[in-house]
Amino acid sequence: TASAHAVMVKSAPEKDSTITVSPKQVDVWFNEHVRSAHKSLAVINSAGKRVDNKDIQQEILDPSHLYITTPQLPPDTYTVRYRVISADTHVISGKFNFIIEESN
Repeated sequence: TASAHAVMVKSAPEKDSTITVSPKQVDVWFNEHVRSAHKSLAVINSAGKRVDNKDIQQEILDPSHLYITTPQLPPDTYTVRYRVISADTHVISGKFNFIIEESN
């Protein structure tokens, strides 16, 4: 049987979503467990500056789930970048955006 690579299947905030409240953390889920070594997750603002707390964690009971906490983020467009090693040892990287708008 051929092994498929890990694929991001869900995120919070959701990919390409617009929200009005700064998230306390950014979560990413993959379709399979990812290896705990050499994982990275970063939240970047529109000026290209990393704005997360640099405290990436992997859920112990669900190794397909990575998350990183964030300080209070101002309205802006953010890019989440991830890089993981899938169960078949391939490096998987990608990115997605979300927008924080001012609430009325």
